[in-house]
Amino acid sequence: MSSRSKYKTKQREIMIGYLKSVEGVHITASDVCNYFKEQGAAIGQSTVYRQLESLVDEGLINKYIIDANSPACFEYIGDDCHKDGEVCYHCKCEKCGKLIHLKCDELFRIQDHLYEEHRFRLDPKRTVFYGVCEKCI
Repeated sequence: MSSRSKYKTKQREIMIGYLKSVEGVHITASDVCNYFKEQGAAIGQSTVYRQLESLVDEGLINKYIIDANSPACFEYIGDDCHKDGEVCYHCKCEKCGKLIHLKCDELFRIQDHLYEEHRFRLDPKRTVFYGVCEKCI
């Protein structure tokens, strides 16, 4: 947890409610802004970005930076999800851009091998496998 103050504003509570409603889904700041615009909620873009970063600092959401050409993705994890080093990698379709959240036991072996044999520790939040999804094959 960060030492930042966590003001319980109406906008913050609305945002957390929205993020909980899309738990397990990767969303961008733009997705959040568009949702609130469609709902007629008075939450500005700068507030969305500021709140997302604050929620990352607090450990309520994860932030994934896939590559330099894609916007960061966020995922609501709440208080008891994969915060303590649990592996969650991603696959990105090079044709349609779909991002797939990947939790696979096989990746534990790869992660362990890289550390044990090569003294290299992967960052699961930033590791992306590129290829083509089943819909684009």
